[in-house]
Amino acid sequence: MAKGAKDEPTPGIVLVDKPAGWTSHDVVGRMRRLAGTRKVGHAGTLDPMATGLLVIGIGKATKLLTYVVGHDKTYTATIRLGQSTVTDDAEGDVVAEADAAGVTQEQIADAVAELTGDIQQVPSAVSAIKINGERAYKRVRDGEDVDIPARPVTVHEFKVTGARREGPFIDLDVRVDVSSGTYVRALARDLGAAVGVGGHLTALRRISVGDFEVTDAMTLEQLGGVVDGGGEVPRLSMGSAGADILPVRALTEREARTLGFGQQFDDTEDFKWDGPLAGLDPDGELVAIVRQVKGRVKAEIVFKPSQS
Repeated sequence: MAKGAKDEPTPGIVLVDKPAGWTSHDVVGRMRRLAGTRKVGHAGTLDPMATGLLVIGIGKATKLLTYVVGHDKTYTATIRLGQSTVTDDAEGDVVAEADAAGVTQEQIADAVAELTGDIQQVPSAVSAIKINGERAYKRVRDGEDVDIPARPVTVHEFKVTGARREGPFIDLDVRVDVSSGTYVRALARDLGAAVGVGGHLTALRRISVGDFEVTDAMTLEQLGGVVDGGGEVPRLSMGSAGADILPVRALTEREARTLGFGQQFDDTEDFKWDGPLAGLDPDGELVAIVRQVKGRVKAEIVFKPSQS
């Protein structure tokens, strides 16, 4: 891959397998050093205790990240029943304990079923949601009582894959497939509440974001090894990334040139989509993010301007 200019790095998407103990911002900082540019961003924050897939954009690909954030996400996690924490995960202080020995498989199955589908979820009080312009977690740290209203989310799958007794507690291994905006630690809290003993999240790993899979990701150590060996950070091209993130609108050379000049054209395609599309030219390069509006195709973002 040809190396871009200093101020215009070769754009693309990097799939990183985030380690435990790192914030998403820490990963962005490391990627800035590896890629040699400050034009780096991420889609979908992972808490420090979490591991797994973090989608990173470099250069112009940062403009694609807004289209990634809304995708469904899949996680594997461990939930401890019988213990509640202030953060609903293992990073917070324990605030209550109860003996979970009497909790049955049937009770767990019923509670899981109630938390599957379209539900109303109250995010954790220490979430990054803004309340009157300030992050909820900051208000909590300042000693305030924070009341976050419930909001609709969708839990497509909530599956218990393993269970074991740990003293008075029960640890459940689960797999969840959820809509954007769903808090898995809130699911842990609500599952514990539903069976009457409280609960919190002890482990979390994100394994997919939309069509992106953690099996295709690289660790920071692996990426660092590539760069230390004289290579460039491996990344998905804009065309490949655009096609993974959005439905594709194939463009003729003439249509691509028209969009590159910032102009619209009449839509002659039978395929219709009420949303953004990745406009790819005949070579598979991402020309623009486009929309079909009243029989016309117009660009939301142009990535490949036409040359005068």
